[in-house]
Amino acid sequence: MANVVEIRWHARGGQGAKTASELLADAAFNTGKYVQGFPEYGPERMGAPITAYNRIADAKIRVHSNIYEPDFAVVLDETLIEAVDCTAGLKESGAIVVNTSKTPDEIRAGLDGYKGKVCTIDARTISEECLGRYFPNTPMLAAIVKVSGVVDEETFIKDMETSLKHKFEDKPHVIEGNMNAVKRAKAEVKGL
Repeated sequence: MANVVEIRWHARGGQGAKTASELLADAAFNTGKYVQGFPEYGPERMGAPITAYNRIADAKIRVHSNIYEPDFAVVLDETLIEAVDCTAGLKESGAIVVNTSKTPDEIRAGLDGYKGKVCTIDARTISEECLGRYFPNTPMLAAIVKVSGVVDEETFIKDMETSLKHKFEDKPHVIEGNMNAVKRAKAEVKGL
C-alpha cells in the first residue's frame, strides 16, 4: 500500500492511547486523508498493557488488521519497554517516541539494538504542569505529530482546539490546559 503511515501505540489502560489514536485519525481525516484509529481489545483493565493503532493514507485503506511493522511507535509508559517488545517490527526509517524524563540515548540502551530514531518527551511533567493531573495522551499525541509529520502541525493545533471546544464546551480550563500541553510538547520533543 503506497503512501501509508502506520503507528502503533503502547500504553497502560487508562492512559488515553485509544483516545489519542482516535484524535489523530480525526485530525488526519479532516485534512482529506483516509484513516484508521483503533485499539486492540483483550482483557484490558486499568494499568494493564494495551495497544492502539493508526493507519493514515492518501488512498483507500484495504487492510483491516493490527499493525505488525509500524513506521512509528508511541510509548506512553516507559516501564512498558521492559514488559513489551515496543520495537517489534518497527521500521528503522521511522522512530519510537517514549514518555520519559530520560534522554534518547538513555532509552536507546534498553531497546534491544533498535537502530532507528529514538525520541523522548516528558509528558508527565507537561501534563501535570498544564493540566494539573497526569494525562500523558495529549502531549504524546502532539509529540507523534511533530516526529512523524503525518499532519501539518498548525492544522493539527487548530483541529485539536476545535475538537476540545466541542468536547469540553462547559470547561474552558480543560481546553486551555490541553492546548498548552499540545504546544509545549511540540517544542520539547528530544531526539529530532
